[in-house]
Amino acid sequence: MNIAHWKLPLVLPAAVALLWMPALAAEKTERLVAIGGPVTEIVYALGAGAQLVAVDSSSVYPEAATKLPQVGYQRALSAEGVLSVKPTLIVASTEAGPPPVVAQLKASGIPFVQAPADHTVAGAKAKIEAVAKALGKDKEGAALCAELDKKIATVASRLPATERKPRVLFIYARGAGTMNIAGANTAADAVIALAGGVNAVSGYDGYKPMTPEALAAAAPDVILIPDRGLESIGGREGLLKQPGVALTPAAKNGRIVAMDDLLLLGFSPRLGDAVDQLSKALHPSLANSK
Repeated sequence: MNIAHWKLPLVLPAAVALLWMPALAAEKTERLVAIGGPVTEIVYALGAGAQLVAVDSSSVYPEAATKLPQVGYQRALSAEGVLSVKPTLIVASTEAGPPPVVAQLKASGIPFVQAPADHTVAGAKAKIEAVAKALGKDKEGAALCAELDKKIATVASRLPATERKPRVLFIYARGAGTMNIAGANTAADAVIALAGGVNAVSGYDGYKPMTPEALAAAAPDVILIPDRGLESIGGREGLLKQPGVALTPAAKNGRIVAMDDLLLLGFSPRLGDAVDQLSKALHPSLANSK
C-alpha cells in the first residue's frame, strides 16, 4: 500500500487550517480611527496601535501617531473625512464634535464608542476602561488603571504636609493675541491640585482673557504654561514682554514652568507622570525624589 495515501488525509487538514487561520485573524483586526489625543495615547498603551488607520490632529503622542493619516481636529470633524478611511471602529473623546457630525458618525452603522473626558483621576481611569472595552483589552486596561493609581498615590504621599501650597497661574496661549487664564473646572485647575498647588485665580469656571489687572490680583508664585503655547509667543522672553507678567512674583523669582501640552492636560495613562513632574516643579524639595 502506498504510504502517501495514508499521509494525504493528515496533510490536507493542516493545509486547510493554514489557509483558514489568517482569514480569522484578519476578521478580528479593526480598522480603527482614534479621535482625541488621550484616546490615541490609550490605544497605543493598550498595545493596539497597529490597528489604527487614522487619528485626529490633536493626537501628537506617541510619535508613531503623527505618521498616520489625519481626519481633522477633534472639535471640528467632518463625517466624510472620518469615513473616507473606511474604519470598522471609531473611538472618540466626548469632546469630539460638532454634534451634527457626531450624530452622522453614530448613524453610519460603524461602531462608534465615546470615552469620557472628565478631568479627575477617576475620569482618566474611566477613559482608559472605555477604550479598553471597545478594543476587547479589559485586562490591559485594568493594568494601566492600577499603574496610574500607584503613581498618583506615590506623589500624594510625598507632598510636603507643612509647606504652603504655591499659587499657580495657568496660561493658555496661542500667540500673543490669544492668552487666557484657567479658572475652576478645567484640566489645568485639576492637575495643579493633584500636584500640590492651588489655582491662583478663583471665582469663575473655564477660561478668561489674561489682563494686567488679573495678573496683579492673582499674584502667582508659579506661572504654568504648555510648551506649544510658550513657543507661540516667543518663549520665556516673549512671555515676560506680555503686559503685567514681569511684575508677578512668579516672574520676579524665575518660576515659570513649561510642560508638554498633552502630558499636562490630557488626563491619559501618563497622568501620573504629569503630576510627578509638576509636583517637583512646584515643590523644589521634591526635585530629587523618585
